Amino acid sequence: MYYTAAMRWTSRKLSLLVHALFASAVCLVSCKSKETTADKTESGAAMAHVKVQLNWVPEPEFGGIYAAREMGAYKKAGLDVEIASGGPGSPVVQLVAGGQVDFAVAGADDVITARARGVDIVAIFATFQTSPQGVMVHAARNIGSLAELKSGTLALEPGLPFGMYMKKKYGFAGVTLVPYDGGIAKFLADPSYAQQCYVTSEPIAVKKKGETPKVFLGADSGFNPYANVLVTRGALLREQKERVRAFVAASAEGWRRYLDDPAPSNAVMAKLNTAMDAETFAAASAAQKPLIETEETKASGLGVMTETRWATLATQLTELGVVAKAPAPTECFVPVAR
Repeated sequence: MYYTAAMRWTSRKLSLLVHALFASAVCLVSCKSKETTADKTESGAAMAHVKVQLNWVPEPEFGGIYAAREMGAYKKAGLDVEIASGGPGSPVVQLVAGGQVDFAVAGADDVITARARGVDIVAIFATFQTSPQGVMVHAARNIGSLAELKSGTLALEPGLPFGMYMKKKYGFAGVTLVPYDGGIAKFLADPSYAQQCYVTSEPIAVKKKGETPKVFLGADSGFNPYANVLVTRGALLREQKERVRAFVAASAEGWRRYLDDPAPSNAVMAKLNTAMDAETFAAASAAQKPLIETEETKASGLGVMTETRWATLATQLTELGVVAKAPAPTECFVPVAR
């Protein structure tokens, strides 16, 4: 087995439910896998220990973080980095806000939702410039766009911004909408079945079964939140800006290394995530590369974020009713200089 986008979406949905259960975060932290760098720099000086919490298990979407550790970029920056694996319902926002971890991986919509609730977290690095969320359909249906999807079944995870946006934009008249409960079995069994997906997950699994689905990215429909965003709490940024800057710079180095050669870090992650085979690790790495490295990152650097993108997402989440009033875009992210 391997971990599907449905499980990931469900994980994020569960995470929202535990905002009121902040105390449980401490217990959850103790259950995470712990992986650290060495505790001294090359010069022998003691390093600053920081902890980064993943929102899912080790997979290519976190490859740059593992690469930064393996290549020594964090160590060179004077950081002893502990990587904590996530899983279903990981309350990453709460862990960062409560100080149990220094950094975490979250979605841009999570940041806006949290800040709308008064939680002081900020985004400092956006890994995915193009969201990997999408909808896949059988290629044999010859559908040129989601606007042409007017029959059959469409499985979407209910209650989350992606599905809400898609239903609002397209209506899907004539389509039977059902909750997405995970996996690809129903897709493979029914030629009229369409479902949400992550480009790096379900389409790859379907291809391994001998079929090539057609995937429509949510970004092409106008919903393109930054994904796999590194976040920290505002207080840490204000009080230890140089440490945050060092972490961001080293993470960017790690992502550069991973994009150039993902195999070494994939091998490390494969030992921690035995549910994903080497072939899938390689395919996911290749699928995500153009979503991480874009023309904009080539000009401005990996992880770049803009006020315009944050403003667009804030407006969308407000219009969808996800938040009553969105925070100002400039409150949600800080372009940390490297």
